Amino acid sequence: MSIKSVCRICRREGMKLYLKGTRCETEKCAFERRGYAPGQHGQKRRKDTEYGLQLREKQKVKRIYGLLERQFRRYFSIASRKKGVTGETLLQLLEQRLDNTVYRMGFAESRRQARQVVRHGMILVNSKKVDIPSYTLKAGDKVSVLEKFKENTGLKRSLETLPKRGVPEWLEVDTTALAGTFKKVPTKDEIALPVQEQLIVELYSK
Repeated sequence: MSIKSVCRICRREGMKLYLKGTRCETEKCAFERRGYAPGQHGQKRRKDTEYGLQLREKQKVKRIYGLLERQFRRYFSIASRKKGVTGETLLQLLEQRLDNTVYRMGFAESRRQARQVVRHGMILVNSKKVDIPSYTLKAGDKVSVLEKFKENTGLKRSLETLPKRGVPEWLEVDTTALAGTFKKVPTKDEIALPVQEQLIVELYSK
């Protein structure tokens, strides 16, 4: 997917999804220059139906985490079978993905880049190499960068953005050792994404 097409996703959802990492904080951000939906009728106001609002919310979450439709449906199915609030459980499962955690820890500038980092075998979980982006982390799992990749320029550039992005409460990161801990599964309030997960539940409950 090109930079241009990725930026169109943010414009379609009407908000920054930070799919290009630090680029989204610069004057090159397409959403800053054209904060309306792409296409011939993008600047026209439209009234969404209830279904349209639910669908947009699902698309927003799916795109934030970089999932295909089949993957997203699988996560929702798992969440719906677990005890607790389905919408919150869904977000928790997505936050437990290894690629998401690599991004949150500052080892990649975006979730998209984090998937590449994991697939290229740069990440260890509990001292064992894991190259599956969807790997589910548990409380107490240790995530670290493989020794031979610690001088990677992309990794260093990403770590420079971490102070501004901040480290979530459920993670602990040692930027010197390039390692961290997934301390616990976060609550919905801790995740603090601008999404209404209940709309997704309503969409799949029809």
